[in-house]
This record gives sequence, C-alpha cells and structure tokens, in this order.
Amino acid sequence: MSNNILEMKDIIKEFPGVKALNHVNFKVEKGQIHALVGENGAGKSTLMKVLSGIYPYGEYTGDIIYEGEVCQFKNIRDSEAKGIVIIHQELALSPYLTIAENIFLGNEQQKKGIINWDNTNKEAAKLMKKVGLNIPHDLLVKDIGVGHQQLVEIAKALGKNVKLLILDEPTAALNDEDSDNLLELLIDLNKEQGITSIIISHKLNEVTKVSDKITVLRDGATIETLIKSENNISENRIIKGMVGRELVDRYPKRDPKIGEIAFEVKDWYVYDPLDEEKLRLKNINFNVRKGEIVGIAGLMGAGRTELAMSIFGRAYGKNIKGTIIKDGREVNLHDVPTAIKEGLAYLTEDRKEAGLVLIDDIKNNITLANLNSISKHGVVNNNVEIKIAEDYREKLRIKSSSISQKTGNLSGGNQQKVIIAKWLFSEPDVLFLDEPTRGIDVGAKYEIYNIINELAEQGKCVVVISSELPEILGISDRVYIMNEGEMVGEMPRKEASPESIMKCIIQSTNKKKAI
Repeated sequence: MSNNILEMKDIIKEFPGVKALNHVNFKVEKGQIHALVGENGAGKSTLMKVLSGIYPYGEYTGDIIYEGEVCQFKNIRDSEAKGIVIIHQELALSPYLTIAENIFLGNEQQKKGIINWDNTNKEAAKLMKKVGLNIPHDLLVKDIGVGHQQLVEIAKALGKNVKLLILDEPTAALNDEDSDNLLELLIDLNKEQGITSIIISHKLNEVTKVSDKITVLRDGATIETLIKSENNISENRIIKGMVGRELVDRYPKRDPKIGEIAFEVKDWYVYDPLDEEKLRLKNINFNVRKGEIVGIAGLMGAGRTELAMSIFGRAYGKNIKGTIIKDGREVNLHDVPTAIKEGLAYLTEDRKEAGLVLIDDIKNNITLANLNSISKHGVVNNNVEIKIAEDYREKLRIKSSSISQKTGNLSGGNQQKVIIAKWLFSEPDVLFLDEPTRGIDVGAKYEIYNIINELAEQGKCVVVISSELPEILGISDRVYIMNEGEMVGEMPRKEASPESIMKCIIQSTNKKKAI
C-alpha cells in the first residue's frame, strides 16, 4: 500500500503564451520533508498554487490525489479544510493586529459570530509555545521581526490542524540564526507531530540539511527526485539537475580595473523617522572608486538598508547630517528625483513593495525611472519605449511572453532582472544594490553577478548590500562592516573572511558593552 500523502499527476497549467507546468508529476510521502527546487520560472510556486487551490480546479488539467482521494479544490479554503496550508514568501499577516489575532485570522475562535477573546488568547499562547515564540501574544505584528513573523505564520498553520505544510522560501528574508531556528522547528514538527512538509528554497545548503527527498523542476517539467538515503545529494548535484549542466564557479571571474575615488560619504548621521531623538546611523564614512565593487556586510538590523536609503534622496530618516562628494564635488541629494538626476540608483531589497509596479507591464517598469529621456513635452515616444524595453529584455534574458506581460506574473528572478533593467536605463554612475539576489536561484544569481561585473568594468561605482556573506566575499573588491548603525571595519577582498568579519562585529559589540 502506498505511503504517499500526496500525488500530483500530469499537471498542466498555462498562462497567456507560456506553459508554466508541462505534465508535472510529484509525489510526497507521509511524514517526510520534501524539497521542491528549480530555477526561477521552473514552476515550483505555480505547482503549489495549483495544489492549494489558489489556481482552482478547471484552470489546470491533471489530478491531485491527497490521502488517497482525488481532490478538486475550488479555493484555498477547500485545501485548508483538508489540512493543506501554504505559507508564501510574502507573509500574509496584518501588521496592525496582534499576534493572537493574526494566528486565528480567518479561523476565529467564535460561537454564533461572536469571538471568544479569552479562548483566542489562550489557544494562541499554546500554539506560540509549540513553535518556540516566547513573546507576549498581544504584541502588534508590525513590532516584531521577520523571523518571529515566520513563526506566527507557522503557529497560524498549526491552528488550522495542518497535515501538509508548504513553505515557499521560508528563510529568504531571515538571518542565519533565525534560519537555523526555523529549520530546526520544521524538523521537530516533522518528528514530534508527524507533519509532512514541502519546502521551496534556493538556499541549497538548507535543502540538503532538512530534506528526505528533493524533486527538481526545470522549465515546467519534472526532471528527477533525489532520495537522501540513497543518493549523494550535494549542492552541485542539485544544481546540475536544476540547470542541466555542471556549474563550476558560483561567482564569475573578473579582472578589476579600479580607478580613483568617485563617491564618498563623510560624517553621516541619521535619526529615526518616527523618533527624532533616536540616532540610527552614527559617524558613517566610506568611499567607492570607479570600477570598484564594494560590499557592505553586517547582521540584520545593522543599518545597511537605512544607510543606502538615507543617501538615495533621503528616502529614510530625519535630521540627516553629513557630506556626499561625487566626482570631486559636494552634492545635495535632498530627494529621490535629485538623486537619480545626479546619477545614483538604489535597487531596493523589497522588489514587490517598493521596486516594481506589479500590476503594470515590463515595458513601463523598465522606463519608469527615466521617462524624460524618451519624452517630448511630457509625451512618451511609444516606439522608442518599446525598442528600449525589448533591448533590455533580450540583454538581461528576461523570460516572459512579451514586454507587455504584467510584471507581477513573472518569477522572482525575472522580476529582479526587470528592476535591474529599470536602473540601468537611468544611466547611473553609482549603484546601491540591496540584496540583489534574494530569493532567486543559482543560475539567475550567476547572471546577475555577471551584470554587476559588467557595470564595474564600465567604470561604475557599485555598492552591494547582502545578508549572505559568501556572496559579499565572492563579488566584492573591498568590504565594509556595519554593526548597530556604525561602520566598524574595512577590509580588502584578500583579507576578508566569514571569521574576520564576525570577529570585527563581535569586537565592536563588546567594546560598546564595556563603555
């Protein structure tokens, strides 16, 4: 008798001009952690949306067999009623509700339409304890970190009597410590409560750590399923299945040609936008040379994003003081349009909320930051706009049906390429790239690293902010280290290592404690 909790047979799902899933077959054994991997656009999230009813029966062909029964889910409530719960990369929490309210949102503890708040809080506390969330249940979600928010989502799933838990990029926005804690929780839920899990992740080290089986998708088709107990499941072995070839180097080689200092920030102070007495960035000094890639490393909350945004047209902070020197002259970047005009670009870490207009097409997103260059008397030249969008689509290999496709329908990696195209079209001299490869696969990462290298070869100043230390070390010529709103170290590439960077951070923390 089969021990499969789930079997998906010959699943076909099409979008206009694109076959996203092409006869996909996928089996998950009860009580296991099963990873689903593949490049961006391979069909992983689409397959899970079919399973959970987000794409309802009738919008795809094929069969979903769950616990031995053929299921035809019309919506997400149908799948949740069977114990299938999906946690998306973009967390579905309400920031201005408490943790307890969020845990039972849509699944209220009520009788005859009246919510029992005592029961809500009591049951929420029990679920929070199960996931190791040791904070008050009445805190607003907006006041807790992303790692804690992920735990709230899992507690919410447990409140729905989950049997099959689907996690889509659960650690993409987490630091190493929070990621490890989440993965340990996943293992515990599997062993102690018998919850079956499907995990989608581009962090292959995490996939190999927790998974019993790994299914590889490529171009909307099932390639293979690797079994941990039988196969040698190394990261390189998984990558070969994903991209169809060996990927020898994770980071492309380059021969840097670094010139003189072209961008400099001196004595930079920034106060919190909501509390003008709270100093968030203190006495920041750094510089970037022409043709140089500078990495900024630091733990989550170190102030790296706040620094980039405060420089980019004062998009973050109050009472900002300090000096910015570009090409030997002081510039006053008092707002975002001025920053763009002065040749700065900022690729945000949150592409969906702040980087792209998801309901608009690729063409309009690409030209958004530099419309003046293709306009006359305020009227956009459509023919020129189409040509530019087509050129960037081809150059960056953006996978889409056309430049008229909605950006929100693209995979994460292709969305990232659109936002890069947007800033390349603005013709910047200085680029701040904040988590440029977050949530995208190794193949797409390699392509983006090549783009970053090309920018440096053109003499641009490139600043990369990343929570992944191997990435910082793999692409940077020089590394600055931030901790608690201050620059606490600077190292050339040959001296920088995970150990030396962490040592620098720990020493600065201990020094502050001693004061």
